Amino acid sequence: MSRAETPASHRTAPTITTDIPARLDRLPWSRWHWTIVIGLGTVWILDGLEVTVVGNIASRLSEPGSGLAISSGQVTGVAAALYVAGACVGALFWARLTDRFGRRKLFMITLAVYLAATALTSLSTEAWWFFLFRFLTGFGIGGEYAAINSAIDELIPSDHRGRVDLIINGSFWLGAVGGSLLSILALDTAFLPENLGWRLTFALGAVLALVILLVRRHVPESPRWLLIHGREREAEEIVSGIERKIETDSGERLPQPSGRLEIHQRGTVTFREIAHTLFARYRRRAILGFSLFIGQAFLYNAITFGFGAILTKFFDVPSGHTGYYFAVIAVGNFFGPLLLGKLFDTVGRRIMISSTYLLSGLLLFGTAWLFDRGVLNAATMTACWCVVLFFASAGASSAYLTVSEIFPMETRAMSIAFFYALGTAAGGISGPLLFADLTGTGRVGDTVLAFQIGAALMCVAGLVAAVLAVNAERRGLEDVAAPLTAVGGGGEEK
Repeated sequence: MSRAETPASHRTAPTITTDIPARLDRLPWSRWHWTIVIGLGTVWILDGLEVTVVGNIASRLSEPGSGLAISSGQVTGVAAALYVAGACVGALFWARLTDRFGRRKLFMITLAVYLAATALTSLSTEAWWFFLFRFLTGFGIGGEYAAINSAIDELIPSDHRGRVDLIINGSFWLGAVGGSLLSILALDTAFLPENLGWRLTFALGAVLALVILLVRRHVPESPRWLLIHGREREAEEIVSGIERKIETDSGERLPQPSGRLEIHQRGTVTFREIAHTLFARYRRRAILGFSLFIGQAFLYNAITFGFGAILTKFFDVPSGHTGYYFAVIAVGNFFGPLLLGKLFDTVGRRIMISSTYLLSGLLLFGTAWLFDRGVLNAATMTACWCVVLFFASAGASSAYLTVSEIFPMETRAMSIAFFYALGTAAGGISGPLLFADLTGTGRVGDTVLAFQIGAALMCVAGLVAAVLAVNAERRGLEDVAAPLTAVGGGGEEK
C-alpha cells in the first residue's frame, strides 16, 4: 500500500523506528531456539498421531464390545470428514483472532481446545458424541497451524527459517509412525480389553498435549506482533532477555544488527485490507500459494488415500499387514524435509520448491508407468512411493513455509489459514471422492489414472513455482513482505 493509500488510522497512529526484527534475525542458533521448536513444532506430530490412529482403530470401534455403537464406515467417512471440516473452520476462525490478539494467547487456547476435545473423545459412548468431539479436535488443530507457523517464522532467525519450518511441518509423519505403532499395541486384546484400548489411544493424545502446553508457557509472544500493536516496551524486554541469555550461554557478544524499520502502530486489520493484500497487491503470490497447496493435496491423495486397497487388491497383502508398509512410507516422508531442508536456505526457495514438486510429479508418472506394465510387487511399489514422497514431503512442507513468509505480518496468520483450509478441503473432500472411485474399482488403468492426475497437478505447481516463487532465503520477513503499517507502505509485489 502506497503512502497515498494509507488509511487515516495509520496517519494518526504513533510511528516508531525499531531494529527489533533485525536483532531477532541476526541471532545465532541457541538452546533458546530449541525451546521454541519443541514447544511449538510438536503440534504436527499430534496431527499425524490423530489421523493415523483413527484410521487404524476403525475396525475395532465398529466391533461389538467396543463400547461405542458405530460402523467402520462412519469412523473413516463421517468422523474423518468432520475432523477435516473442523480443521478448515478452526484454521480460519482462530487465524483472525491470532492476527488480532497475538500468537501466544492463541497457541495456548487452541492447544487447550485440542486437549479437551481429544480427552472427551475417549469418553464416547454414542456416535454423535464421537462425531462432535472429532470435529472439535480438528477445530483446535486447525487453529494451531495459523498461530504456530506465525510464531515460528517470527521468532526463528532468517538464516534458519526455511529448514526449521520444513522439518517441523514434516514431523507430521513422525506422529503417523507413532500412531501406527501405538494402534497395534492398543488394539491387542492380550494387553488391553477391547473397550479400553482405543480410549487410551485418544487419552494419550491428551496427555501429550498437556505436556506440550506446559512447555509452551516459556514461549514468549512474537516481538514483531507486539511492535505493530503498540507494545514496543514488551517487545524490547523480550528481545533483550533473549540476547542476554544467548550471550551468557555462548560467552560471546552478539554482532550489531543491521537495518531499521519505521512503522505506524495500529490495532487491527480489516477483512477488506486482508482481501486486497492477498488478491490485489500480492496476486502472483496468491496464485503461487493456490498452486502449491492444490498440487501437494492431490498427489498425497493419489498415493495415500487408496494405498491399503492397492496393496491388498493388486499385491495380495493381508489387510492386517498394510500398516507396516504405511510406516515405511511415513519414514520416507519425514526424511525428505529433514535431509533437504537446509538446501531451501542455501540453494534457495525458487530452485528447491520447483524442483521438489517437479521431481515428485515426474517420479509418480514413472511409478504409474511401471505399475501399468505390471513389473512391480508390494515391496518395489512401496519403494517407489518412498522415493516419490521423499521429494513430495519436502515440497508440501515448503508450501506451508511459503504462505507464512510471503505476505505481510498483519495478515500472516490469516494467509496461512486460508491456504491451509484450501489445501485441506481439496485433500480431505474432493481428493478422496475422486481417488476412492478410481482406486476402488480394482482396475489397473483406473489406479494409473489416479497417479497421473496427482503427478500432473504436482508438475503444474512446480512450473508455477519456477516462475512465481519468491527468493525469501536468508531474508528478513519485513524484506520479503513489508508490513502494511510500514511507513511508505513497503512498495508493491516483486
